[in-house]
Amino acid sequence: MVRIAEGGDRVAMVIGPRTRASYHASKRPVSCVELRLRPGLTRPLLGTPALDLVGRAILLDDFSTPVAHRLADELRSVEPESIALRLAEVLPAHLTPAVDDRTALLRAAVRALSTGTGHLPGGVRELARRLAVSERQLRNLFAEGVGVSPKHYARIARVRHILAHRSPAVPWAEVAAATGYYDQSHMTADFRTLMGVPPTSYFTGRLPAAQPCQAFTRP
Repeated sequence: MVRIAEGGDRVAMVIGPRTRASYHASKRPVSCVELRLRPGLTRPLLGTPALDLVGRAILLDDFSTPVAHRLADELRSVEPESIALRLAEVLPAHLTPAVDDRTALLRAAVRALSTGTGHLPGGVRELARRLAVSERQLRNLFAEGVGVSPKHYARIARVRHILAHRSPAVPWAEVAAATGYYDQSHMTADFRTLMGVPPTSYFTGRLPAAQPCQAFTRP
C-alpha cells in the first residue's frame, strides 16, 4: 500500500494479513493506493512467509529482496495518479516465474475454501484428501502463502461474501444458510469475532471506535 499525505509525501508499506477487522481514522487527509498480492507471492516478492507478516505494517524499504527495493524506488518517483498503472507494468515480470507447482496447489486450495455464489467450501480434511496432501501439509501451505490456517481462511471468506452480497431484503437466517452456516447463531458468532460487532450492528453503522492511524517515520 502507498499512503499519500496532503502535501504529497508518500510512504510505501506492506500490510500483512489480518485475522480480524480493524477500524482506523486519520487526523489528516490521506489517500491510498492498494495492491493485494495473490496467495503464494509473499516470499518471492518480500523474502518472507506470509505468516511472519500477520497483523503487521512494515515499510517496503525494510525488506531485503531486490524486487522490494526496486519497487520502493519506483514508488518514490512515480506521480500518485500513475502508481497503480506502473505497478501493473513492473510486477508481472518479477512474479510470473514464482508460480510453481506448490503455489498452484495453494491457489487451488484457496479457491476451494472460498465462498462464492453457487459455491460453498467443504471441510479441510476433505480438501486435503482431494488434493492428495496431508492436513499438516495443507496447513503449512497456508501458513507460508496466506498467513492463516485453512479453517480461518474459510471463515474470513464466508464473512467477506456476506459483506459483499448482503441484501436488506434477505433475512439473516437465509444469509446463514446461503453461506454454508449450520444456523444463524453460528454465522453471527463468526461475524462478531472477525468484524468486532454482530451483522446487524455492522450494517447499520454501529461500528467499534476507530483508532488513530499509525505513523511511519524513520529515525
